Formats: sequence, C-alpha cells, structure tokens
Amino acid sequence: MFQRLFRFLAQDIAMDLGTANTLLYTRKHGIVINEPSVVALDTKTNAVLAVGAAAKECIGRTPQRIRAVRPMKDGVIADFDVTQTMISYFVHKIISGLRLVKPSMVICIPTGITQVEKKAVIDAALLAGASQVSLVEEPMAAAIGASLPIHEPMGNLVLDIGGGTSEVAVITLGGVATAQSVRVAGDAMNMAVARYIRDVFRMEVGENTAENVKILLGAAVPQPNAPALEVSGKDLLEGRPRVVTITEGHIREALREPVQAILNTLLAALERTPAELAADIYRNGLLMAGGGSLLKGLDQYISRETRLKVFVDAEPLTTVLRGTARAMLERDTYQSVFIN
Repeated sequence: MFQRLFRFLAQDIAMDLGTANTLLYTRKHGIVINEPSVVALDTKTNAVLAVGAAAKECIGRTPQRIRAVRPMKDGVIADFDVTQTMISYFVHKIISGLRLVKPSMVICIPTGITQVEKKAVIDAALLAGASQVSLVEEPMAAAIGASLPIHEPMGNLVLDIGGGTSEVAVITLGGVATAQSVRVAGDAMNMAVARYIRDVFRMEVGENTAENVKILLGAAVPQPNAPALEVSGKDLLEGRPRVVTITEGHIREALREPVQAILNTLLAALERTPAELAADIYRNGLLMAGGGSLLKGLDQYISRETRLKVFVDAEPLTTVLRGTARAMLERDTYQSVFIN
C-alpha cells in the first residue's frame, strides 16, 4: 500500500539534457521546460544569477564579475557542479511546494559517451534531487518519439543532430544493431560560421550572432531567392564596430565541413550495417531529428548522397524528449531500451 502511495505522490520526469537546450517532461503537464543549457554565475560569490534563456542573453555581454557558462559540451557534462545546479533549478521550477517523494528521472544520452560520462549524468541528477535515474540513448529515444516500429525485426535508421553530437543508429528488435556518433552538430556549425566570418571578412562576431546567422541563412544546398543579411561585429584590424553583408552562399560554404562530417558518420554506420538490415533501410528510409535537421536542404543533400528516402520528424526539436517520455510512461513496453 505504501509503495502505491509513494508512486502516486512521486513526480516522474523525462529529461533531454542537451548541449544547446534542456527539455523536461512530466507525466501530468507534458513538456514544461525548453530552455538553453546556460547558467550565469557571479564569479565572486559563485551565486546563480540566471538560468536558461535569461542566462543565454548574457553570453558575450557580461561584466568581469559575471560568467555565462554552458556546462554541457559535445553532449556530455563539462562542468559537473554547474550542471547539477542547472538540473536542480529546472526540477525545482516544475515541482513546487513540499515534496514527500523525490522524483524519478529518465534522461537521454549520446551513444558514444564513456562509462565515466554516464556516471556523471546519473550523479548530477541524483544530487539535484532525483530518487533514481534511468538512461536512454538519444537515437533510440528519437525512434520512439517518431513512432518507428522499433520492436519489429526490421531495420530503422535514425540520424539525430543535436547541439553537441550527431548520432546515427540502426535499430531493430528493441535494440541498437549499429551506432556511430561524431561530436559535430549545431555548436560546430555555429563555430564554423563565426570562423568563416573572421577569416573572410576579418570581423569577429559573438556566439549568439553566429547562431542567428546560421538559422537565417544556413543551408546544405543552394536556396533560390535567399535574402542577404547585414551582420554586425568587431573589425579585427581596426577594433571598431562594423557591418558586413553576408549571403546564403557564404554560410553554405562555411557549413561545408561540418555537414560533410555528419554525412561521413552516416556513411560509416551504413557500411557496418548487416545486409538484411540495409535492405530494410533502403525500403524504409532515414529519419532525421534534432535541431540540426532543420538546416535548410540538409535532407535533400543527404538523400542525394546516400540514395535513401529521408524524412524529417514533424517536430524535430522535441523528438528525443517525446521518445524519452514515452519510454518513461510505458516502461514495461520499452524496458529493453534502458541501458543502466
């Protein structure tokens, strides 16, 4: 009886602890948090000044005593204490009042991380107030979120492009048959844009500006009638503010290297795929998810290079979280997908 009571009082939480954004889902309210994975700290007192969207606005604009930190890098924890603080903030934000029972959490992680990195995720969640933590690999969560038939004896190919990593997996019979990952994704694209502007225009732009330019102009194939964009930054030669006009062609060239790295990772996974599963994939195509899949023309580019049908999930920014939540809500059905 007491176990049933505690289960009733407990708040189950699914979390997509991403390099770029952190998303939380609760059984009662659905998706309740979708904010940047950024924390603003006072360097003198170590006090937390802002978390999420408010903290992201501080990047590149802080005085010396304030530091805007992105505690996740390449899909894993780069700053343990700040990550714990961020998780605690988001959990406490959605669970108000007296909590008699600590929440149970299901968190998705990249496929290529080490045991030490997995333990860091679990420890950070436990210290943030979770009673127990279960882990699901991101491509598997994406497949579940997109309602692919993962339990069938059939190959399902998934490409999840997040902020820190791009994950490829061939899924069949409730497990991962082949997986490949590369720490090149949305953040690497932002850096490539900033580097291109610095090298070609001799102008330095901030992280947020580079991301906005990528969103507005970024493409993997030529885009007819794409507008030009005036971008402001700091002239590297004279040190004063400057504005330059940048086109879609410029940014497409800037993104050539990270896009090729993602394609190479996909091709490497396909090379390791058994013949029967490869035949399934040719019939069923490739599912793309994650924020990086929104890069204009990327699905066309990958389809052209792999000769596969490519489908972008209807809501790629939340595919992984929706799959993580479904695994949490239907734990008996998806027991095989939990890796700890």
